[in-house]
Amino acid sequence: MILGLKDFDSKEAERARKPVTVVSPRMGTLGWPFANVDNFAGADIDTLYNSEHVKDLYFKVDPDYQGRFTVPILWDKKAHTIVNNESSEIIRILNTAFNDFLPTDKASLNFYPENLRTDIDEVNGWIFENINNGVYRAGLATTQTAYVKGVADVFEALDKVEKLLDGKDFLVGNQLTEADIRLFVTTIRFDVAYVGHFKCNLRTIRDGYPAIHRWMRQLYWNNDAFKSTTDFDHIKALYYWSNPFPLR
Repeated sequence: MILGLKDFDSKEAERARKPVTVVSPRMGTLGWPFANVDNFAGADIDTLYNSEHVKDLYFKVDPDYQGRFTVPILWDKKAHTIVNNESSEIIRILNTAFNDFLPTDKASLNFYPENLRTDIDEVNGWIFENINNGVYRAGLATTQTAYVKGVADVFEALDKVEKLLDGKDFLVGNQLTEADIRLFVTTIRFDVAYVGHFKCNLRTIRDGYPAIHRWMRQLYWNNDAFKSTTDFDHIKALYYWSNPFPLR
């Protein structure tokens, strides 16, 4: 599936097989750079095309593309195209689409089980609007009124999550689901970035939400998929280097 694999030495070939390529968090005027442009610790080069920035991949697919150059990207190495660039859809694709290629123990994992889908969708809906997206509505607000409304929405939703997780290890169905995964990516950034940089500072997760804090720590320390994909240096560089001050 990787073109020109025979031309790589063994080290390069191993890098080319990596299922995930990580960009530098220092997003500049040209967008997200790869490591050959900005060799930030933990960033990777594009071993397929040696692209300098994520925008190069978008233009490879469509030279006339005029939209935003966002990540994540699910990339098809055979067709040389973007399959999807929406995280909420990618998580659903990865949940089942490649089960035929996985060992049985991995294929049996299901983070969107049919019997819990109604509850997962309901929880995802208000968490996305008021927490995942809410921190951006607050932090990037251009008026005081919008900021006040955004912050209020964030903490009302966190209060609701706190009650939901009281005495529980997971948001839905007493098992790990995509609802936990989608909330984790915001809460793990919250005290590091959103409290200070986005002024979502009524409370911190660590000191203000014991149930959320316990839930988040258990995911981070007990499941390596969470710990190994969390890089606090990348989080801090993205928010404090790429966005040196809020737009408000």
